[in-house]
Amino acid sequence: MRIELQRARIVDPLHEQNGKLASLFIEDGKFVSALTGAKPAERTIDLDGKYVLAGGIDLHTHIGGGKVNLARLLMPAAGSSQGGPVWPTLRTGQLYNQMGYTACFEPAMMLSGARHTHLELSDTPGLDTGAYVVLGNEDWLLQALAEEAHDGAIDAIVGWSVTATRALAVKVVNAGGINAFKYGQRSLAVDQPHAHWGVTPRQVIARLSASVERIGLEHPLHVHASNLGMPGNVQAALDTLAAAEGHRIHLTHAQFNAYTAEGPYGMGSGAELLARYVNEHPNVSLDVGQVVFGQTVTISADAAAQYRNRRHARPNRWVVSDVECQAGCGVVPMRYEDKQYVHSLQWSIGLELMLLIEDPWRVFLTTDHPNGGPFTSYPHLLRLLMDRSFRQSMLETIHPRAAENSLLRELTREYTLDEVAIITRAAPARILGLHDRGRLSPGAIADVAVYPQRDNWEATFERASLVMKCGTEVVQDGVQLASMTDCRTLFAEPRYDNALMEQLGESVEQRLHVPWRSLEISLNEIQALMRTGSAVSSPSWSSGSLSPRPSSPQASASGQAVPRTTEGAG
Repeated sequence: MRIELQRARIVDPLHEQNGKLASLFIEDGKFVSALTGAKPAERTIDLDGKYVLAGGIDLHTHIGGGKVNLARLLMPAAGSSQGGPVWPTLRTGQLYNQMGYTACFEPAMMLSGARHTHLELSDTPGLDTGAYVVLGNEDWLLQALAEEAHDGAIDAIVGWSVTATRALAVKVVNAGGINAFKYGQRSLAVDQPHAHWGVTPRQVIARLSASVERIGLEHPLHVHASNLGMPGNVQAALDTLAAAEGHRIHLTHAQFNAYTAEGPYGMGSGAELLARYVNEHPNVSLDVGQVVFGQTVTISADAAAQYRNRRHARPNRWVVSDVECQAGCGVVPMRYEDKQYVHSLQWSIGLELMLLIEDPWRVFLTTDHPNGGPFTSYPHLLRLLMDRSFRQSMLETIHPRAAENSLLRELTREYTLDEVAIITRAAPARILGLHDRGRLSPGAIADVAVYPQRDNWEATFERASLVMKCGTEVVQDGVQLASMTDCRTLFAEPRYDNALMEQLGESVEQRLHVPWRSLEISLNEIQALMRTGSAVSSPSWSSGSLSPRPSSPQASASGQAVPRTTEGAG
């Protein structure tokens, strides 16, 4: 069926009609040009000048896997009568769809728990999904680094881990620090040797960031830096970024690693330092991990940090679970309060980062759901970014010492609609290598979010009036229609020497005590899990796209790994 969306106010900086009233045409779930087929539309929808954006993409949100279920068990009624802030899978998909989001990515998938993660993501309707496999604390990897293994061996470990788990990217959590916890070290600075393996976090980051590029992953190494939440940790963040040695690197939930040891109560904002570094280094990107006031629950693979944070649990209950101190989770409830200095400081830092980083293609709006707050707070955060007067009024409600020292008093920048489309659509698509979405132009998947202009930006983005997933309506007039289950799992196919992994597989078995091949999710299995479907490739970005990805002189010249999609439920 050919569908015409008439009188659409285009909000897409990659579209030739951006900012104008125009018609969009959809056929077979994709955008097509007005001239394609030269036939009239079989259905027309008059959008009456409403804003039309591509479907939203959340590149970092904890919505699947064992840690999420532990959070649901620990906090079954926190935040809302519907079970938030960690909702069941069905409600998660519905809430994202109602805000206009159509793709979400779980950023912390354990090697040993990948099947569970994919099962849970497949049960989340209305969303294309994918996950990042957690590496950087495995004994077999640290041993290889300690023995100065050649690049091919490191690539085999990384490439196999991505392939085995059907991951889209690689995530590092507190490089070496979680593993060091079982050897008696309670923290691991960037240049501090591991008590057993003698490897430093700097070495882990340097080798892995280079490996990710060599094996052809589109998304850079996704890094949770050391010393999470500690005063003075902005230096650890800067050292971590420098450890990549010019290779592309993505600092995740950066707000939690942007504190100085100066200021009231021995803690202040390092946002200016971190933003300056990002502005000066085109190989660096970050998502912000914005704190939102209210009740939430923190979940992190950084079990060592969560064990340290258990004393802050509100209500006073917590869970720490782990697998050989290589990955796992700590679940600690948290209530952020606007009259508490540290919480107010965290709130301010996230916004400072978003406003100080100049390139909207390299900074992403997240709350590290649910760690900084639920993803349902995105409309509120967009209003804070787009409306300085509202931001100033909110500044008056926080802890006075935090407000007094906040850079927000001086920052006059207001995000534009185009910048909103970039940070929530086009840029996440690009950095993840998802070349078939994040835009409204011909050839892209017809994921559409339509917003009427309301009294303020929060009200505008709070609930879309129309959402289409691959050209099928899933939300109409703010009401969820039948949940769409014909969605996709997206994963990468890296290049590596499988014969080398055959030699290294025994070391995995020695640590996890299971056959290493049993950890592999085959292509047939992932297709069956997501319903039967054939994998398809995505084309490359056009050379004329905005803010092109910086290249590394050490990147492989043989091309990029292509994200793959299988059609199925979730």
